[in-house]
Amino acid sequence: MFENLTDRLSRTLKNISGRGRLTEDNIKDTLREVRMALLEADVALPVVREFVNAVKERAVGQEVAKSLTPGQVFVKIVQSELEKAMGEANEALNLAAQPPAVIMMAGLQGAGKTTSVAKLSKFLRTRQKKSVLVVSADVYRPAAIKQLETLANEVEVEFFPSDVSQKPIDIANAAIGHAKRKFIDVVILDTAGRLHVDEAMMDEIKALHAAVKPIETLFVVDAMTGQDAANTAKAFNEALPLTGVVLTKVDGDARGGAALSIRHITGKPIKFLGVGEKTDALEPFHPDRVASRILGMGDVLSLIEQVERGVDKEKAMKLASKVKSGGNFDLEDFREQLQQMKNMGGMMGLIEKLPGVGQLPPEAMAQIQDGKMTRQMEAIINSMTPGERRNPDIIKGSRKRRIAAGSGTEIQDVNRLLKQFTQMQKMMKKMSSKGGMQKMMRAMGGMMPGGMKLPGR
Repeated sequence: MFENLTDRLSRTLKNISGRGRLTEDNIKDTLREVRMALLEADVALPVVREFVNAVKERAVGQEVAKSLTPGQVFVKIVQSELEKAMGEANEALNLAAQPPAVIMMAGLQGAGKTTSVAKLSKFLRTRQKKSVLVVSADVYRPAAIKQLETLANEVEVEFFPSDVSQKPIDIANAAIGHAKRKFIDVVILDTAGRLHVDEAMMDEIKALHAAVKPIETLFVVDAMTGQDAANTAKAFNEALPLTGVVLTKVDGDARGGAALSIRHITGKPIKFLGVGEKTDALEPFHPDRVASRILGMGDVLSLIEQVERGVDKEKAMKLASKVKSGGNFDLEDFREQLQQMKNMGGMMGLIEKLPGVGQLPPEAMAQIQDGKMTRQMEAIINSMTPGERRNPDIIKGSRKRRIAAGSGTEIQDVNRLLKQFTQMQKMMKKMSSKGGMQKMMRAMGGMMPGGMKLPGR
């Protein structure tokens, strides 16, 4: 997420963060680099201009001059202004309405609207314990109605059937009436994708909005269109009273222009980020956490939340008590951890939230990104006998050759896995002892591909 911007800004700010004294000259050079980084990230020009002026004003003022570490204060100012540009705090959905609370989703064709409806309904069902009904008012694309029905079954929410022969307003009213009778908390209304230049389609969605009076009107837009996403959102906002934005395909956006431009241009908050194809790949948008990630400082709060959601509490408790009571952490347990990691969005989804991850060598990042490392480790463990998994010490020469052949890997891959497993075993022992978490963090360095250390360790 936003790799190019993170890389460029991290390098620029690293040069100034150690400075004991800031002058007009070195601030000017750094701000020029920051401006270039933002423009290359496709951030809208008015946003860049306002951002740079705000940083400059604070940097040459008393705030920095009085500080003992002016370079570090400068980085904090940049972080604070990034947060301000994106909205300062997370703005949650407003569902304070007589049930059902109606959420209308609008956007261009191909922005990921129908998928976002499914993700949002799953988010509301699992994290906010709401009953949800989804309905499609897209009478121009029969496949859209079928797609939503399939996704609704997958995320276990109720689907209200509709047909291309019906009028969108009739579909919406029938769905809301059904939700009232069944005491459903939230109705999410999927609408047809439209171009903001298509007057007839825009008139239709205005009429639909006036008829159903949704409490939330969310504009779904593709992050990879950069500042165009902000301009499109502005055009829609002039036609509809939008309450927020869902930014999709953020995991494929190396620049970050949309995230930094939308709030300034539309005045509307980004409420959610679509960070992957899976139905649980939707995150509430926290400007402070995103600013921290952009500056290469990681996002530990989101990481903790992700782990809490993804970990099977029962299995985790069993493993903890096993290790605490002196039981051996074995390769069966290790495989279980790999599978849990997959449930949490894979190793990349976890590692990219750690501070300084951009400093990892490119070949290590590539290995993590395509999930090859986790798949390979699982294949190697699956090629072992139950006895070998319980007692890895018996895995020597001929056994290693058999395991490598059975998993389609090389002997050095088997050796690497065994080395990483031994480090994990030590880590588990440290966790179960006093002061375990600090010891575990010190030990985590060796868990990276090929035994590389975590950045800053």
